Amino acid sequence: MLTYLTSGESHGPQLTAVIDGLPAGLKINVEAVNHQLARRQKGYGRGGRMRIEKDQIELVAGVRSGITMGGPVTIVVQNRDWKNWSQIMDPVKPIGEELTDKQHKLAYDTHRPRPGHADLAGGIKWHHHDMRNVLERSSARETAARVALGAVARQLLEHFNVKFGSHVVGIGEVTLPPDFERPGLEKMAELTEDSDVRCIDADTEQRMIAAIKAALRDKDSIGGVVEIVVQGLPVGLGGFSQWYHRLDGRLAGAMMAIHSVKGVEIGLGFRAAETRGSEMHDQIFFDPFGDPARKKFHRETNNAGGLEGGITNGEDVVVRVAAKPISTLNRPLKTVDVVTKEAGEAIVERTDSCIVPALAVVTEAVAALVLAEAFCEKFGADNLAETERNYHSFLATEY
Repeated sequence: MLTYLTSGESHGPQLTAVIDGLPAGLKINVEAVNHQLARRQKGYGRGGRMRIEKDQIELVAGVRSGITMGGPVTIVVQNRDWKNWSQIMDPVKPIGEELTDKQHKLAYDTHRPRPGHADLAGGIKWHHHDMRNVLERSSARETAARVALGAVARQLLEHFNVKFGSHVVGIGEVTLPPDFERPGLEKMAELTEDSDVRCIDADTEQRMIAAIKAALRDKDSIGGVVEIVVQGLPVGLGGFSQWYHRLDGRLAGAMMAIHSVKGVEIGLGFRAAETRGSEMHDQIFFDPFGDPARKKFHRETNNAGGLEGGITNGEDVVVRVAAKPISTLNRPLKTVDVVTKEAGEAIVERTDSCIVPALAVVTEAVAALVLAEAFCEKFGADNLAETERNYHSFLATEY
C-alpha cells in the first residue's frame, strides 16, 4: 500500500512530507520535483507569499545516492516566510511588549473566524479561541508538500510511460467554448506553461485575466474549474469487489480533500445525466495491432473518462475539479468574535485572489499519488525490477 503524510504549518519553519510504499530502485530526480513546485507557485492572481517563497525540496530519508531504498521517503520544504513570523509562531517565545504593533495584531487579533474557512469549525472542534491554531494547518500552503510527494509518485508512473497534463477550463463565469478541442498532452504543456492562467486558448486566457483583475479591484476572490488528463495507464487498475477499491471514488475523494475544492466529475460527469445510454456509453472496438496496455481494445469516444466499474479501461483518465473562491478576502466578510461574541469583520491574512492555475498543478500531483498506489497494487512494489517484470508480463499476455 502506498501511503503518505504531511506535516507543518503555513508559517512554521518547514513542511515535512513522507511517502511510504515506493518500490526500491526508483531514481528520484530532485530537479523534476522542484519543477513541479515552481509550477504550483505560478499563475495570475497569486499573492505576495509567492514572491517570498522559492520552494525546493531536501530529501532527508529513504533515498541513497538518488535511489529509493524501499523505506519511507521523507521530504522537507523550507518556509522562507518563517523568519517574518517566528516571533509569533514559536511557542517558547513569550508575547510581550517587545513586539511591534503589527506583531501584536497578528498575534492577538485572531478571534474572528473567516466565513468559508476552517476557522470556526476547527476552533470549536479543538477548543481554540486563537484561530491561528486552526488556520496555520488548514492553510493551502500544505499543498506544496502534496505537490512534492505527487512529483515523486509521478516519476514512478512516468517510468512506465504514463503522462500527465492539466489546464484551466474556467475562471468565474469565463470558460472555454464548449466545442473547443483539447490538444494532445505535449501541446497542452506548451500552451499552459506559457499562459498566466494555464489556459489553452489565448482569447479565453485574456478574458480570464480580466475576470481576476475585476475581482482584485473589488478586493474579492474568484474560483474556477480545472481539467486533469492522464494518458498511458494500462487497463485493470482499481477494482469493484468493495467500494473502497473503486478508482473513480478514490480519485474523487482525494480531489475533494484539496483546499477550496467543492466539486469533482469524471469524463462526461454531470452532463451524463442529460444523455441517453446510446449516446453516453463508449462503444468498444478491437485492433489486432493495437496498444497492448489496452489489450488491443479501444473506444472512439471517452465519455467514461477512462474508468468503467471503478477500473481503468485504457483510455485517458479525465477529471474535472471545481474550486470555490478562496476564503480570505481583502474586503472581509461579517463574522463574530468568538471570545466577546460581538459582531465584527473577519481577520485579513495575506492572500491570493485566484488559486485556480495553481490548483491545476496540485490536482496533477494528487492524481499521481492515487494512480501510483493503484499501479503498485496491480504490479507489485517491493522493488522496481519486480514491478517492471510484472508490468511487461501483463503487456505480453494475450487476452
